[in-house]
Amino acid sequence: MTLVKKEHPLRMTPNALVVLRKRYLEKDDEGKPIETPEELFWRVARTIAQADVAFQGPEKAEETADRFYALMTSLDFIPNSPTLMNAGRPLGQLSACFVLPVEDSIDSIFEAIKHAAMIHKSGGGTGFSFSRIRPENDKVLSTQGVASGPVSFMSVFDTATETIKQGGTRRGANMGILRVDHPDIEKFITCKTDNDRMTNFNISIAVTDSFMKAVEEDAEYELISPRTRERVQSLSARKVFDEITQSAWRNGEPGIIFLDVMNRHNPTPHVGEIESTNPCGEQPLLPYESCNLGSINLASMHRDGNIDYEHLKEVVWDAVHFLDNVIEVNNYPLQIIEDMTRGNRKIGLGVMGFSDLLISLGVPYNSEAAVETAEKVMSFIQQESKAASAHYGKERGNFVNYAGSIYERPETPHMRNATTTTIAPTGTISIIAGCSSGIEPLFAISFVRKVLDGQELVEVHPLFQKVARERGFYSDDLMKKIAEKGSIKNFLEIPADVRNVFVTSHDVTPDWHIRIQAAFQKHTDNAVSKTINFPFSATPEDVSSAYLQAYKLGCKGLTIYRDGSRDVQVLNIQRKPQYPQVEPRPRPDRTTGITERVNTGCGKLYVTINSDEYGFCEVFAQMGKAGGCAYSQIEATSRLISLALRSGVKVEAVIRQLVGIRCPSPTWGNGEQVVSCSDAIAKVLNRHAHANVTSVGDEMGACPDCGAAVEHEGGCIVCRSCGFSRCS
Repeated sequence: MTLVKKEHPLRMTPNALVVLRKRYLEKDDEGKPIETPEELFWRVARTIAQADVAFQGPEKAEETADRFYALMTSLDFIPNSPTLMNAGRPLGQLSACFVLPVEDSIDSIFEAIKHAAMIHKSGGGTGFSFSRIRPENDKVLSTQGVASGPVSFMSVFDTATETIKQGGTRRGANMGILRVDHPDIEKFITCKTDNDRMTNFNISIAVTDSFMKAVEEDAEYELISPRTRERVQSLSARKVFDEITQSAWRNGEPGIIFLDVMNRHNPTPHVGEIESTNPCGEQPLLPYESCNLGSINLASMHRDGNIDYEHLKEVVWDAVHFLDNVIEVNNYPLQIIEDMTRGNRKIGLGVMGFSDLLISLGVPYNSEAAVETAEKVMSFIQQESKAASAHYGKERGNFVNYAGSIYERPETPHMRNATTTTIAPTGTISIIAGCSSGIEPLFAISFVRKVLDGQELVEVHPLFQKVARERGFYSDDLMKKIAEKGSIKNFLEIPADVRNVFVTSHDVTPDWHIRIQAAFQKHTDNAVSKTINFPFSATPEDVSSAYLQAYKLGCKGLTIYRDGSRDVQVLNIQRKPQYPQVEPRPRPDRTTGITERVNTGCGKLYVTINSDEYGFCEVFAQMGKAGGCAYSQIEATSRLISLALRSGVKVEAVIRQLVGIRCPSPTWGNGEQVVSCSDAIAKVLNRHAHANVTSVGDEMGACPDCGAAVEHEGGCIVCRSCGFSRCS
């Protein structure tokens, strides 16, 4: 079908264009983009508009394609990444979120692994409840043996995920959930204490109302065998709750989902119970359900100092139309997923740019006015999304499972979608839109962005830059100083009213973070993905109080992150050193070693690893062609690695710092990609240390692609410098 193109202006930041080229634009066999950003949005608009043909004919589809193109190129709305990547391309899988059931049998477990692999390959993330699997050391009647328990099977899922890259552009991500009354709950709580384990999983405890009541009353609660449904033993609820908060305080894992709260808001209880969510926790789903998401850019929803509700209504209606069409044209990885998805037709319309909106309105994030704004905006979006869904229900038919749902009443005779709203982490799509992420505060007022040639550019939030110039306190030197800190709260040369409005995530106390989350949750069908930031000095008791506050305020779950809690994080907040300095052991007179030749994009690299009685002690690396800057940098890298090894630094830690560092000339050799000389050295170390380090980035505060600081958002990390993102 030929569509008449109407021109719509596309104004994107340089960073947004970098992200599109790197992550989203269609590429040829050599990895070079073969479409422009405008062509990407037309590809998506045309594909999604095709659903209208069946309901209103080809002419309506042409008109709709133009509206969808305008919706996206205005940056008022951006759909989830799989839709941008796959719409109009052979894969055609457009959903971001899936939940798969895991029953208590080998057949079911490995069937779930197979299905997860198919989903990850197509660009989606998967959630699992492992609560049906019998506990460790329970009876296996068929073999007269004993069970290994859910945690051991999670390791199999994790390994399978590691093997598969999502469609070549997104990495697989999982959510692993266990009910708090499962007999293996204490082992599950600590299964990610080691940051090198379960690197493809976020984990959450499914907490029940009865457990929270037992915590409040300092009472015991019962652990139930999933095999027999009988009581196994009783534990102190407060003790288990403290173990959860201690572990979360230590490294941000596990999170908590309030399972009974989720099921009280289950729109189709007659179809099934909610057991799990997607990897970031914002999308509760029934087994085999999927959901497609998209976010409205609130940064562009104001005019003359007020929220432009007329424009917001128009965007909400177009976005509901868009997301409902996605269900029609989607290419589902499994027939059962298509049946479940079409049966409930869940969509998840959310927001991004909330912090930018508050700044434009002159409202501090940590204020009552911000909470009120959050409730008003999300209440309006909820109301209009339901009105739009009712309209399309009347025009196209209600969702299949409408009868028996919460909507089956005289005042809502029509409803197209069982859910319409979700607050998701917006990661790279907020970079495309050029706005703040999700409902998070600003990560930094100013930051350093690293570009391909190694230069560092100071980037300043555009609204802050505008105010600074208008108020007369802008200077390049000040912006550089702010980039070192991120926050402006201690810059007394900046007017107090500006400092109050331009707050960052670490300026906001956990109490305000949770209150904002609860305000959005109050008017959201599904759940809210948000990271509650704690300072390094926070205590486990602070985390405990946050969980209790979130439960009392009606949140459906909580993800916390304490600054510096990942042991190799590059910290953004200055504080005194925590560890004493050490002297490296002397280089021994005699060593033994190996030399390996590796093909790199710069030439053949010869890597020598030598060992003494304590293990690896030095590394030499030499390029086949001597001389030049590259040669000196390789030598410097080798010397520093040797110094670290003789100072007692674990070889795994060295490898994690080097693997994945990229240069402009990656290449392939011996069945693996070598993306730089540093990466080549790391791979040789990895092979001979048998360290099995396969990924880097999520446990760090530094981006593995460009080295810039990353943001933690709802169980994901995202680099606003280069667009790298990874969940779990």
